[in-house]
Amino acid sequence: MKNLNMAFEMAPRWLLRIGSALLTAAVLQGCASTTNSGAIGLQRSQLMLVSSDTINAQAAKGFQQLTADAQAKKKLNTDAAMTQRVRRIGNDLIAHVGVFRPDAKNWAWEINVFESDAINAFCAPGGKIGVYTGIVQKLKLTDDELAAIMGHEIAHALREHSREQASQKTLSSLITSTVAAATGMPGEIMDAGSQMLVHLPNSRAMELESDIIGLELMARAGYDPRNASSVWRKMQQVSGGSQGSSFLSTHPAGADRIAELDAYVPKVMPLYLQALSQRKTTVPRR
Repeated sequence: MKNLNMAFEMAPRWLLRIGSALLTAAVLQGCASTTNSGAIGLQRSQLMLVSSDTINAQAAKGFQQLTADAQAKKKLNTDAAMTQRVRRIGNDLIAHVGVFRPDAKNWAWEINVFESDAINAFCAPGGKIGVYTGIVQKLKLTDDELAAIMGHEIAHALREHSREQASQKTLSSLITSTVAAATGMPGEIMDAGSQMLVHLPNSRAMELESDIIGLELMARAGYDPRNASSVWRKMQQVSGGSQGSSFLSTHPAGADRIAELDAYVPKVMPLYLQALSQRKTTVPRR
């Protein structure tokens, strides 16, 4: 950190003016919000310098390749009951994405289950959802917990976090390379400073943001938001409580996520109760 501060002290005034101009131009040209605020009241502008078409095309290609590879290895949707369950919950959530962004209702959504011990799930840009059997089986997920996980992943796609991160890296790379060239400071140090001060905090913020968007989606779909935080308690148990430093992680610590989710439950409970009253069937979800 000391070296990073020295670099900026050594930078000539003209360089600082250039950096300021670059940042101002990026803010003016690239700031927008990809979603509506919803009941949770989300309000945050995002830096979007990279084309969504580019990100979505790359994601679709990657998802197709992953699906093809899994199918070739007979690891795709091998458990009919689990696949049906995952798709049912996923479609319940997708039915409410229009609250945050109306255009998402028309995305080419896909949901697949991949046979793997990995405790993971994802929703790639453009609505390509993958759930690994490991996360369902090892955490013994209830429908509410699975809805919380899938809602979280869908939120990443709705907010276009991949595109936002790519944009942030584009801008920071431009600024740090300019400063490094002018001061003689090694690029590795500048990159490390950018990673520590910009990318990791933003990544953790995006994770929490996706948690609360997912919380609203699951409530609107009729899944009890009070059970969302139990996912992270189970994660803590599986990891043995060893999470490392929250500051140096792209994900918030489990305790932080639990507190954040629980704090937002009162805001979305009316949505859940409304969904229950509108549900035609009385079959309980487990």
